[in-house]
Amino acid sequence: MTNITAFIFARGGSKGLPGKNVRPFVGKPLIGWAIEQALGVPEIKRVIVSTDSQEIAEIARGFGADVPFLRPSELASDTSSEVDAWRHALAYLQDTEKCLPDVFVSVPTTAPLRLPEDIERCLRIYTNEKADVVLTVSPAHRNPWFNMVSIQTDGKARLINNLDGYVTRRQDAPEAFDITTVAYVASPDFILSGRSLFSGCVRAAKVPVERAIDIDTLHDFEIAEFLMRKRLEESA
Repeated sequence: MTNITAFIFARGGSKGLPGKNVRPFVGKPLIGWAIEQALGVPEIKRVIVSTDSQEIAEIARGFGADVPFLRPSELASDTSSEVDAWRHALAYLQDTEKCLPDVFVSVPTTAPLRLPEDIERCLRIYTNEKADVVLTVSPAHRNPWFNMVSIQTDGKARLINNLDGYVTRRQDAPEAFDITTVAYVASPDFILSGRSLFSGCVRAAKVPVERAIDIDTLHDFEIAEFLMRKRLEESA
């Protein structure tokens, strides 16, 4: 049987929204939603939380996750790389359990509107299309071929792409997508290779915008909570 392990990376500090990962979100800590959504995928038998916070660790265990280690502080700062935290978690398993999962799944806390089926779609693409990495995307709010500009040193605005002006209507612009934090699926060996994510074969799973809100600020949090309450009311 394929060993698919989900990981949730939740550090204690957050400048945009202090205490974000344990902040109550429609009745439960934000991290609790991510753990339950990961455990809602039948193929995922284990959820590991990587955190530097004892408080987060205790809450995570209460929702059924494993917390076999505390993340070093140097991997939990505002400037730390998320991928370095991925490598640390996998290296820990390799050193202590002498094996790696067959498939690595990251389920960020910041996208609580995801559904387990969004994670399942990533897993299907990973398996069927032989990817090194599968990430999630949603239709972009702005298209760099039509309505995104950069400001030049002389103060003039210039289109980021479409420099020759051949795209004159939004409908004619190449389709563009925002990367979301709904889920990531990857090969553990590829992650540990030290290569950048986009140096491998990267595939994308499309997720509706309404399930892809990424919480970084209080404004994001309030919008996501409103949408979740609306969803729960409609399904009641």
